[in-house]
Amino acid sequence: MEKTGIIIGEDGRSRCFWHGGLDDYRRYHDEEWGRPVTDDFRLFEKICLEGFQSGLSWLTILRKRENFRAAFAGFDFEKVASFDQDDVERLVADAGIIRHRGKIVSTINNARRAVELRGEFGSLAKFFWSFEPSPADRPAVMDLATLRANPTTATSIRLSKDLKKRGWTFVGPTTVYAFMQAMGLVNDHLTGCFCQAEVDRLRAEFIRP
Repeated sequence: MEKTGIIIGEDGRSRCFWHGGLDDYRRYHDEEWGRPVTDDFRLFEKICLEGFQSGLSWLTILRKRENFRAAFAGFDFEKVASFDQDDVERLVADAGIIRHRGKIVSTINNARRAVELRGEFGSLAKFFWSFEPSPADRPAVMDLATLRANPTTATSIRLSKDLKKRGWTFVGPTTVYAFMQAMGLVNDHLTGCFCQAEVDRLRAEFIRP
């Protein structure tokens, strides 16, 4: 694992190291991470949860994800955009989520910005997928050293700047790149991981919005 970043599961499959053999984290790795997403609510959910994850582990957020969904109306940004101060206080008191006032307020703000973005582009998916990097801008091999050396990319920096210009918050380049990895705008499964070829196939078949 030290050199390749690949670990072999009990099922004999080779996977990226970061799921750590934990059942819920492995399912997330196998079934979600890197698969292309166009659903606006899922895109909004993910970019908000990546903001909540800042300073924490994604596993912490993953294990609270259903609580977040309940607290934030399924991340329906039209509904979240109407949240008021009473909702902020309700959420700050909700032990099932991360009770960070700044991130809670940011999520409500970003919901309002998401409504604006959909009004301009027709969908969040159309906006976000316009930032998909070209194959020429991607590494030829996704090995462990490459993954660790690139917590941000030129594209994630550009997307972060664009979102901030539009009034979004908690959308720094590292947060944005984690979002891009998870939502399939790039395939950062490591070479040797069984998911890499599967995600490549899904991306090849994927109809961009």
